[in-house]
Amino acid sequence: MAEVQTIRGPVDSSALGRTLIHEHIFLMDAEYTLNYRPDFFEDKTITDAAARLNALKASGVDTIIDLTVLGLGRHAPSLARVGQLTDLNIIVSTGLYTFDKVPGPFEFYGPGLLLDRPEPLIEHFVKDIQVGIAGTGIRAGELKCAIDKPGLKPGVERVMRAIGQAHRITGTPITVHTDPLSQTGLIVQHVLTEEGVNLEAVIIGHCGDTDDIDYLMALADKGSLLGMDRFGLNFAITAQQRVSTIAEMVRRGYEDHLALSHDCTCWSDFFPSVDDYNRALPDHHYLHIHNDVIPALLEAGVTQRQVDKMFVDNPRRHFEAGKPGPVA
Repeated sequence: MAEVQTIRGPVDSSALGRTLIHEHIFLMDAEYTLNYRPDFFEDKTITDAAARLNALKASGVDTIIDLTVLGLGRHAPSLARVGQLTDLNIIVSTGLYTFDKVPGPFEFYGPGLLLDRPEPLIEHFVKDIQVGIAGTGIRAGELKCAIDKPGLKPGVERVMRAIGQAHRITGTPITVHTDPLSQTGLIVQHVLTEEGVNLEAVIIGHCGDTDDIDYLMALADKGSLLGMDRFGLNFAITAQQRVSTIAEMVRRGYEDHLALSHDCTCWSDFFPSVDDYNRALPDHHYLHIHNDVIPALLEAGVTQRQVDKMFVDNPRRHFEAGKPGPVA
């Protein structure tokens, strides 16, 4: 068992229940939203988000991991307001999302740079975990970084290694956005292993975007949990292919390495309005797995016990795998 931080405070890992491992509540370009989307700051944005999360709770889901970090518009005060209106456990994340450079505040500040100091990213991440985020008192319970088609750019590697170091200090588990078509999950495992991270505490995100079973088995064989986490998004692979891939991985004995999610959001400035978002992506909502995916998995031969393992046991082990340790 392990203590897991949520918006409402710590819970035991045994109490997480059914967990969606890769979701968002608010997703935005913060500068754009601040200047051009005043609707984000309306009370309706908060109450609509809470209504969606309460519907998710009513469907039988107990916990979500919100993976909105720097670079994706994390707004802790709004998360705090939503957290007061729902009984769903919301695990908030810290980290940084980039496919290339670090943001401007870190470009000249850090080891070997113009202002040569210890890595400030580690300090920020650890503070978010141990003290709280932006004066809200909400402590992060997950770390997140990213690597995509461009590969291990210097900024990407810097963030990833800082994430690994923060994990070693705090024991907080890690999720990494990856591009499976470029097989960047293998790079993640190599870098984080060099940083002394137990790969059982790492979710390789967006593995559901491929049906390359050999690649998925290679990741799982090193201990990581595979995020089959973009149900409702069919631009990379069809819904049927996603289901068939999971069923095949289960058939080959990898049910202990799979976790499901949508990667969806309640509000995003990626579309002009929430209605536009719903029209453009009609299946991309929090109830899609409950309503459509689980029945399809059962029809494909996955048992209810195996489905429960993906939703309950595997996320719980993810939080129990991290242990603080010495940092070089």
